[in-house]
Amino acid sequence: MNKLASELGASSKLEFHDVWSLDDPQLLSLIPRPALALLVIIPRTPAWVEDRQTESRTQQDYDGCGPGEPVIWFKQTIGNACGSIGALHCLMNGPVADLIPPNSTLERLRDAAIPLKREERAAMLHNDAEFDAAHQACIYDGDTLPIDAHHMGQHFVAFVIAHGHLWELEGCRKGPIDRGAVEDGEDVLSPRVLKLGFQRVIELEKGASIDLRFSCLALSCKE
Repeated sequence: MNKLASELGASSKLEFHDVWSLDDPQLLSLIPRPALALLVIIPRTPAWVEDRQTESRTQQDYDGCGPGEPVIWFKQTIGNACGSIGALHCLMNGPVADLIPPNSTLERLRDAAIPLKREERAAMLHNDAEFDAAHQACIYDGDTLPIDAHHMGQHFVAFVIAHGHLWELEGCRKGPIDRGAVEDGEDVLSPRVLKLGFQRVIELEKGASIDLRFSCLALSCKE
């Protein structure tokens, strides 16, 4: 993710950090605070799928656009790119947006996305050569070969704080989800904020006793 951020022209002040614990003070102290965004990968378990479907029944399709919107959200139409789109959500929203370097790919994509409605915004990103080049430059760097024919069932979700609220941003939902108000001094790794967002999913899995696998990255400024 740090390479992807660099390929997109993100500020050199920013860095993704592995999160080794959500509640151990010593392990959390390894991450520079405030943590500005959280990017997690979670298996599509039956409990999480059911919860998502229940929420979707009452959620309207997002139709917002313009500079007055609290967050920039992308509908995902690119296969196997949920990690790259999750990174975009982290790098474009909240206080991180103020750190986007001028004349970068990130700035161009953000400026292009703001006035567009959901479908036009998705098409813009889908057809963007620079975003595709950044994505392709990173997918072969890991230890696991990219998958072509099927999806393994894991999905990336971004959590950001913007305009005093915690937002859950995922390209396969109907739009951005407001998870609630955030108090002054809280960041995405604060205990109460975690309960509003990511830990909801963990509690679902604890109740179902099925699968607690996940991986988590925090975005923050370098010390």
